[in-house]
Amino acid sequence: MGRAKEIIVKVIPAKIANDFVAKHHYSKSYQRNSLLHFGAFLDGQLHGVLSYGASIDKNNCIGLVDTGMSKHQSWHSYLELNRMAFDEYLPTNSESRCIAITLKLIKKNAPHVKWILSYSDGTQCGDGAIYRASGFQLTGIKKNTTMLNFNGKIISNIQLNTVRPNGINAVMAKKMGAKPLAGFQLRYIYLIDKTCKINVPIIPFSKIDELGAGMHKGRKITIAERKCAHEVNADKRNDSIIEIGGANPTHAL
Repeated sequence: MGRAKEIIVKVIPAKIANDFVAKHHYSKSYQRNSLLHFGAFLDGQLHGVLSYGASIDKNNCIGLVDTGMSKHQSWHSYLELNRMAFDEYLPTNSESRCIAITLKLIKKNAPHVKWILSYSDGTQCGDGAIYRASGFQLTGIKKNTTMLNFNGKIISNIQLNTVRPNGINAVMAKKMGAKPLAGFQLRYIYLIDKTCKINVPIIPFSKIDELGAGMHKGRKITIAERKCAHEVNADKRNDSIIEIGGANPTHAL
C-alpha cells in the first residue's frame, strides 16, 4: 500500500471539488447533481476528489437493488459515485483506498444509504478495474448508445434531454448527425448494507474481455495485453494492485 496509507480523506466544499474535477477529470466537467464531495489529501495538499450524488436516471435505477424498504424509503437509499479524479501526485492504490474510506464514512454518517451505483466509460476512459478492486459487482455491459459526438462535442442523451442546448434534444441531435462513440458502458454496484439484494444478474468480470469491452486509459486493451499485465504484476510479488481501466490522472468516470 505504501504512501497510500498516508492519504487523508475528508468532506470538502462543492466549489473546491468541482474546480478540481473540471481540471483533472477526462471529461473536463463536473456533475451538477453531485451532493457529497470528498477530498483526498497527501502532504497537506488536495490531490483527488470523489463526488457522490443522486442518479440522473433514478426511476430506472432504483429497482436494481432490493433494500427491503418501502418505495419512498428506497428512493433515498443509494448514491451514485458520479465523478472521481486524481492528479499524478498520488501513489499506486490511492484510488481503491480512497473509495474504501468514503464508503466507510457514508456508512457511518448516512446509514440510510444502503448501496452505491457507478458507471465506467468504456468509450473514452476505462473498464472499471478500480471498482473491481474495491469490491463492486459488475451488473451491466452494453454497447454505447448514449454518449454522442455532436458537432465535435461529447455529450450524453440525458444531458441533451435535460439541458436541451439551443432547444435540441437527443432525438433531434441524432437526426442532425450526432453519432454514438464506439465502445461500451459498464455498470457497477456496491452494497454497503450486505442484507440488501441485487435484483439484476451479476456478470463475471471475464465477460469484459469476452465482449471486447476492455479499455485502459482511453485505449482498447486486448485479452492478451491484460493477461500479460497481470503476469508482470504477479512476478513482482508485492501488494500492489494493477488497475487496468484506471489512469493517472485517473479517468474513472
